[in-house]
Amino acid sequence: MQIISHSIANSKIAEIVSDEIVVRDTSQGLDLIGTMYFDGYDALVLYRHQFNADFFDLKNGMAGELFQKFSNYRMRLAIVGDFETIESKSLKDFIVECNRGKRINFVKTSEQAFSVLGI
Repeated sequence: MQIISHSIANSKIAEIVSDEIVVRDTSQGLDLIGTMYFDGYDALVLYRHQFNADFFDLKNGMAGELFQKFSNYRMRLAIVGDFETIESKSLKDFIVECNRGKRINFVKTSEQAFSVLGI
C-alpha cells in the first residue's frame, strides 16, 4: 500500500494506491481512518476494488459503521469506481444519498474525487 499526499485548496488528501484489498473489515477501516487522521489528513481517496465485497452489502452494517467514523473524525472520503452496474436498489439509493452531502462521495474517476474533496 502506498499513500500519495495531495494538497488542494487547503485540504490535505491521502490517496491510497494498492491493487489489494485495503479495507477487509470494520476494524481495518477504523485503523486506516485513525492513522490518516493523526497524520493530519482531511480527506481520503480509496478505490472500489480496495474494499472487501461485503462492504457494499448494506445488511451487515459495515459501510454504515465506517462512514459514521468518518463523520466522527470530520474526515471526508471519496470512493472511486464504477457504481453504474450496481443492481441493489438500496445500495443505489445509499450512494445517491451520500453524494448529496460532502462527507462521503462515490465518484467515477480520481479527478472527480479530488474535485469533490478539494472544496
